[in-house]
Amino acid sequence: MNALHVFIQDLFKSMPELALFLSLALGYFVGKINFGKFQLGGVAGSLLMAVLVSQFGVHVDDTVKNMLFALFIFAVGFTSGPMFFRSLGRQSLKEIILSAVLAVSGLITVVVCARLFNLDKGLAAGIAAGGLTQSAIMGTAESAIHSMQLGAEETARLVANISVGYGVTYIFGSFGAILVCVNLLEKFMGRTIRDDAVAAEAQSHSGGLVVGDEQQLAVPALVGRIFRVGPAAGQSVRDFKGLFGLPPVTIERIKRNGAVIAVAPEAALEADDVILLVGKRRSVLEAAKRLGPERPGEPGMEVRIQTRDIVVTNDKLHDKTFAEIRELASPEMRHGLYVVGLKREDRPVPATLDAKVLRGDVITLYGAERDVRRAASAIGYVLEAGTKTDFVYMGLGLVAGLLLGKIVVHAGSLPITLGSGGGALLSGLIFGRLRVNRPSMGAFPEGASQLLKDLGLAGFVVVVGLNYGREAVGTVAEHGVSIFLIGAVVTVLPLILTMLVGRWILRYDNTAVFAGALAGTRSANPAFGEILNKAENSVPTVPFAVTYALANVFLTLLGPLVVALA
Repeated sequence: MNALHVFIQDLFKSMPELALFLSLALGYFVGKINFGKFQLGGVAGSLLMAVLVSQFGVHVDDTVKNMLFALFIFAVGFTSGPMFFRSLGRQSLKEIILSAVLAVSGLITVVVCARLFNLDKGLAAGIAAGGLTQSAIMGTAESAIHSMQLGAEETARLVANISVGYGVTYIFGSFGAILVCVNLLEKFMGRTIRDDAVAAEAQSHSGGLVVGDEQQLAVPALVGRIFRVGPAAGQSVRDFKGLFGLPPVTIERIKRNGAVIAVAPEAALEADDVILLVGKRRSVLEAAKRLGPERPGEPGMEVRIQTRDIVVTNDKLHDKTFAEIRELASPEMRHGLYVVGLKREDRPVPATLDAKVLRGDVITLYGAERDVRRAASAIGYVLEAGTKTDFVYMGLGLVAGLLLGKIVVHAGSLPITLGSGGGALLSGLIFGRLRVNRPSMGAFPEGASQLLKDLGLAGFVVVVGLNYGREAVGTVAEHGVSIFLIGAVVTVLPLILTMLVGRWILRYDNTAVFAGALAGTRSANPAFGEILNKAENSVPTVPFAVTYALANVFLTLLGPLVVALA
């Protein structure tokens, strides 16, 4: 058994990447197991497995951890940039208050525990840093201890105890935040993160039903039907619309005497012609009453219909309504085209006849391939939904974010910095917002974005578990479980108090939004990753981004305060 342990230990030391991916695989497997109605989830499962694997003495360079987290947080910021900047203003006041509540309750909890259990200033600061998973507290607390001029030996002892407190409490600090922000919050609110995330996304889409990439409406707004012409005989293709006095319908195919003929505007329909009619559901249903019998199918009537996003660049269309644009366009240009969507700054706008179109808007057109291609050349250009990532744009964004994270601003003797994570988040938000005005650049397919989020966050958590798990378990064995239990209180109690304030005083009523804000107040990145997995959209990101930025400042300030008050 000892030989096997040595073999595995040597293997992991020579290939730490093996330990990383093994922890990921085992973690996501364990995360799917149901314990009653409870699931750990992939992130928490990966952290737990990494702590177990760490007992073999694995160490992964911290550069890997920083790189993975930068990828995760930049991707999160990039996909949420437009929504984030729209949400800034007075509506962010709740997030500011929530962040302050967590910081204050965290400080009080640490100081009370320190006095109750006679903890020295070093241990108290370390427990604050680990229990609240804010590593910057260690640096500010150490600076405060050095400034007290306690003597070299006492100063060294207190500084060493910072690491002890941090090492014992950090693992549960990450794990406990997931339990509270994901599992406990859902039970407290009585609704799931997923359900409320869908509801919030639908509301942002003007109350419309949100359809995912692999979903479609059971009753589509636009339909195609095949009819044999009866009473409509004699009407031309051009004036066919006027027959019913309803929104337009389009004849896309005419089959006469067994042969498909050209669909010209002046072509007249004859009795027993078979036609393919495409248009708004209501119009097609009304036409069905008067056209003649419907046919289930007909050889030669197949038409490829597509939906394409067109970016408006034609200045002649700027600030005109759809009704005005329709009057300006020739009948040939209008033929077979239906506007099914309009986006402005990545936000859906109701595509009604009186809606104005601005340069840079994205119009979604539905129609036959040739008709859409013809209209796109007159409107602007087709926004290609490619599968390749614009690495130039993304690389520059990450470089800018990491450089932002290096900037240090001093408030007196206290250094304040975003850090690499905060810098990458801010850069992602800015670069995501900038892309709105130039959608042709910065391509970042959803699949690529999701991979960076999943791998970046889970990989980051695994590296933390591998690097600190063995030390945490060893320190608990050496110092007893008291420090661990105090750390658990520091992790859980401030979050619960903040949750109560958020629900009953600040009136958060959407579980997904509340979960994002709550995780951000603690800079709880693993918890946020699990929240995103549950939500399956970016709704929690905006409140998280606001409280995360504030937490990096508020929680960092706790270091010297704990040293002064403990």
